[in-house]
Amino acid sequence: QGFGRITDILVKEGDHVKKGDRLLLQENVQANADVQAQSAAITSSEAGSQAAEASYKAAQADLLSQQANLEKAKLDYDRGQGLYKGGLIPKQDFDQRKTSYDSAVASVESAKARVLSLKAQLDQTRSQINQNRAMLVRTKDVLNKTTYTSPINGIVSYLPERVGDYVVPGIQNSNGSFLMTLSDMSVVTAEVKVDETDIVNVKMGQEADVTIDAVPGKVFKGMVTEIGSQAVLRSSGLTTTQTTTSTQEAKDFKVVVTLTNPPENLRPGLSTTAKIKTAERKNVVAIPIQALAVRTRKDLEEAAKKAKDQGSSGVTLAAPPPPAPGDPKKDEVQGVFVVNGKKAVFRPVETGIAGVTDIEITRGLKPGDEIVVGSYKALRTLKPESSVKVDNSAPKKQDDQQS
Repeated sequence: QGFGRITDILVKEGDHVKKGDRLLLQENVQANADVQAQSAAITSSEAGSQAAEASYKAAQADLLSQQANLEKAKLDYDRGQGLYKGGLIPKQDFDQRKTSYDSAVASVESAKARVLSLKAQLDQTRSQINQNRAMLVRTKDVLNKTTYTSPINGIVSYLPERVGDYVVPGIQNSNGSFLMTLSDMSVVTAEVKVDETDIVNVKMGQEADVTIDAVPGKVFKGMVTEIGSQAVLRSSGLTTTQTTTSTQEAKDFKVVVTLTNPPENLRPGLSTTAKIKTAERKNVVAIPIQALAVRTRKDLEEAAKKAKDQGSSGVTLAAPPPPAPGDPKKDEVQGVFVVNGKKAVFRPVETGIAGVTDIEITRGLKPGDEIVVGSYKALRTLKPESSVKVDNSAPKKQDDQQS
């Protein structure tokens, strides 16, 4: 807020502060002297204003006296004119009365001018008082700004300055000194990144489960309160509007989740992860996402023809969707491999909402169907009507191999 050295720091990092608490003191010798000088100037101006007001009132009283004298001189002059015309007084007496009248007129005009002059002087002193009072408000504001107080209830989360450091205010092309950071912990938010393929499903007000690395084993409830509109590049962290080159790099969107009941021991900047519930279904058929496979319509037709030629009466292949116009080699069908007997039969399915590990099946499977869940490599090379062996045991770890 101003130039000067830090004389005292009244808080330290991690302290809880309330609105109005003193945080930091800056040298105030010059600011204090300015306030005292301006207060003295106001006192002097007020004294001058009182003197000017007294002179103005005296001038007004003198004007009234001169006006009374003028009325008396005018009566004597008018009376003298009648007497002089009747030959009752000599011309010398008449001239003396005329001179007195003219002098009284001049005195009244002089008194009026003096009243106007003193009135202007009084207005000037009053304006000077108002100006000095405004300057006093400014100097007091400068003095008050040498004492930094907390504008909010919060916590001191960052304090880089030390006693004796010289601080400067920011100007147009230069940042000012960074004194400290106060964090309002009454409202705690978690800022997370959502992949561009999932952001379309995120809506305001959706529930979220937030985990904090510094508080392991606990899940905090939250709600989506902000959804970013600018895509952020994963490599640089810049928004697409801040880059001038086109890129096919994966992008994320910022989403802010506000915690419902945050713990008291939280600190700003902690790493968090949020699981946002974009949709919910109950009592549905769901399978692991890795069980989904994609085959071309041509592969399915060849597998069906081969099974028919072999006369596999005990195994039936689920009929693929009706042929669509186009190249059968490029028409892809999504489905799962269902264990029928000892063979893997490809069955087309329709999917619904997806979670982290599971996905809803809206058509093509029924509860109790046994499906093939293997690695991506195994499912990618698995052919329809292939013989399979059911093995639900846990996979062996690679560290069991001989050293």
